Amino acid sequence: MVQPFNWDLLQSFLAIARAGRLTVAARRLGIDHSTLSRRLAALEASLGATLFERTMTGYTLTTHGENLLRHAEGMESTVIALQSEMADSRSTVSGAVRIGAPDGFGTAFLAPAVGRLSQAHPGLDIQIVATPRNFSLSQREADIAITLSRPSHGRLHARLLTDYALGLYAAADRRELWQDIATVEDCAAKPFISYIDDMIFAPELDYLSSVARGIVPRIKSSNLIAQYQATVAGAGLCVLPCFLVAGDARLARVLPGVELTRSFWLLVHSDMRDLARIRVTADFIADEVRRAKALFLPASE
Repeated sequence: MVQPFNWDLLQSFLAIARAGRLTVAARRLGIDHSTLSRRLAALEASLGATLFERTMTGYTLTTHGENLLRHAEGMESTVIALQSEMADSRSTVSGAVRIGAPDGFGTAFLAPAVGRLSQAHPGLDIQIVATPRNFSLSQREADIAITLSRPSHGRLHARLLTDYALGLYAAADRRELWQDIATVEDCAAKPFISYIDDMIFAPELDYLSSVARGIVPRIKSSNLIAQYQATVAGAGLCVLPCFLVAGDARLARVLPGVELTRSFWLLVHSDMRDLARIRVTADFIADEVRRAKALFLPASE
């Protein structure tokens, strides 16, 4: 006879399925891995089925696990919808919202602005993960993700936040780096700062070939803020977002006619978009970006 099981066991199953590793899933749930292991064992016992293949690299869903995943995600969607309805019936917005964003946007733009959201909604627990990487909303790595492109698949709701301009910059007091540059072809002979090739998390960041052929960076970092600081220190030329360096007199714009344009998109999982805390936070980010249009696209000022 099949034994009953509870929602906590299904949540534990979903966390393992999405993380692929017991320790990572336990950390996301805020419990220790031994407790999570016991929950999984209890769920498998109640169903009379093995849900995961245990391997050296992690946990892989079995056929039974794949079948349960479809049902569990459907139940999760129902719970989320109920939470949204209940939240709409209350006058306050509360709960945790995790925002995954590229390091430049998350650090230079969102972090200084997010205090206004916190003041307007004291019940919100706002978490900014400003890291140069992509975030999986389906695996609940974040509630809201800021990306450089619109996804082509998945149950995601996307809205364009803004286009943004990038330019070529160098330290203003290191005139020998830039004063003799007359054309983009001159750039190849100069020291450059850019991304580590195999750590570029989005193809939109692979833009040196759009500036000039033959540019080989001498200093590389996966982190945009690190590139910015190295440029300020005079280590070389660098392509940087205009919103990141706005008003920084330590930098000089090199070849102002060289301008690249990229985009920021805001993504929310379709199941989560109507939750009050998610909706309010997403609208706040969109409003802040809209008000700062001239920061992202200086030519529009």
